[in-house]
Amino acid sequence: MQPVLTLNGITKSYGSIQALKNVSFEVPEGAVFGLLGPNGSGKTTMLSIILDILKSDSGSFAWFGKPGSPETRKQIGSLLETPNFYHYLSAVDNLKITEAISGRGDSADIDRVLEIVKLTERKKSRFSTYSLGMKQRLAIGAALLGDPQVLVFDEPTNGLDPVGIAEIRELIKLLAKRGKTIIMASHLLDEVEKVCDHVAILKRGSLLTAGPVDEVLANEDIVEVSATDTAQLLSVLQSFPGYSHIKEDGKLIQLFLPVGTARLEDVNRFCFEKGITLNLLTAKKKSLETKFFELTND
Repeated sequence: MQPVLTLNGITKSYGSIQALKNVSFEVPEGAVFGLLGPNGSGKTTMLSIILDILKSDSGSFAWFGKPGSPETRKQIGSLLETPNFYHYLSAVDNLKITEAISGRGDSADIDRVLEIVKLTERKKSRFSTYSLGMKQRLAIGAALLGDPQVLVFDEPTNGLDPVGIAEIRELIKLLAKRGKTIIMASHLLDEVEKVCDHVAILKRGSLLTAGPVDEVLANEDIVEVSATDTAQLLSVLQSFPGYSHIKEDGKLIQLFLPVGTARLEDVNRFCFEKGITLNLLTAKKKSLETKFFELTND
């Protein structure tokens, strides 16, 4: 299957500051693709380049196997910054202006996107009366005009309270179920982990890793154990064969092993034969947050 987006050696500098350094990766069709990185890592620059807002110094990118063009751009809805809506106009009137400027969608389309973002009941309310979450949902509605195949969002939950974040998360999941390819830049690792199936991690303009989330995380197995005597358990596990390292976290102990080698029954038997009865034994998946900090910390 042809990737929706392919980047080849994208490089961009602002004077002496190199914002992106030879970045290459692919976004598969139907993916929810998270672009992760600390502030200043090049996420917004990357999105601006693939949306033809900025021009790269070198390298190339292709949408649907073709170079970017006004025609391919019509298949991409985007939300890069706080939307420029008129505070004294209703949702419908604001979307009419967006539709006229972008040339995407029509009156029927406006009703359709308002239904998707759950603003139908408030479509005649002034934008100034909306909560931050509603304002962001309307902005996503504007990106949905014309029923684009791909959606590009820059920090879609930025500045929202927990309720607003949850609303945007559910909306992204809904759009993914409808077959949209979604590319979203974020520094909220927990949110990305909840909605994304693919991820790329940037640091100071360099790509550290990219691929399916499960593959990015699966570089080692983690077995989490506990027993009544934590010190004794730690001492015993230090003689368990094949582990790479051990981490103590309060009353829990994490045993790290090469990927694909962790067998819970072996750990249980080993501890039992050493006179320790475990009260917790579970395989633990590394969080994206843990992986992110491993990669981005010097």
